[in-house]
Amino acid sequence: MLTYIVLLGPPGVGKGTQSKFIASELSLPHISTGDIFRANIKQGNELGKLADSFISKGQLVPDDVTIALLRERFTQPDCKNGAILDGFPRTPAQADALQILLNSFGGKVNLVLFITAPTESLIERLAGRWSCRAQGHIFHERFNPPKVKGICDIDGSELYQRDDDKAETVLNRIQIYKKQTAPLIEYYTERRLLIEINGIEPIESVSMQVRSVVKKALSSSHG
Repeated sequence: MLTYIVLLGPPGVGKGTQSKFIASELSLPHISTGDIFRANIKQGNELGKLADSFISKGQLVPDDVTIALLRERFTQPDCKNGAILDGFPRTPAQADALQILLNSFGGKVNLVLFITAPTESLIERLAGRWSCRAQGHIFHERFNPPKVKGICDIDGSELYQRDDDKAETVLNRIQIYKKQTAPLIEYYTERRLLIEINGIEPIESVSMQVRSVVKKALSSSHG
């Protein structure tokens, strides 16, 4: 039985963590379009070169190229039972294209998990992150502070804050995400596929919510 689950959620909500959790629970691959772009660019194949021609200029990869890369990814053996999609689709047009693609494999989107959290919490999570210059070890002012302020516990190098982890940048990223995905939330809500998950809880609690929702949704979807 094919199972395709889409994960949505703003930056900092823990979408990647939950994607990996579901992938492990259901023995399905966790597929992020960013990972697909990087893998194909590294391989230097035609689709990779095409994607890189946009990414290297800071442009979005066109939908038809992304769908072609996804089609190729879905033919790989680990996708024989479906996949967990993270970062795609982002628009109703992409959702339509995804459905056409899944139809060709005899599948469909079974469930859309929308992980949410208040904007202030997301800013606190993301804007408190500091990285070490040597190895990129990540610390957090509140949740995982270094023993000595400004110094990495592991290799002693200086801690700095990346531009995309600064509060004003984080707020901008969240606002762009909300504006971009609002139509997609509506799209999947109308199709009764979307379930909202409270992402403000501790990771384990969110995972328990996710497990319960996925189990219930898939039993009715495949029933």
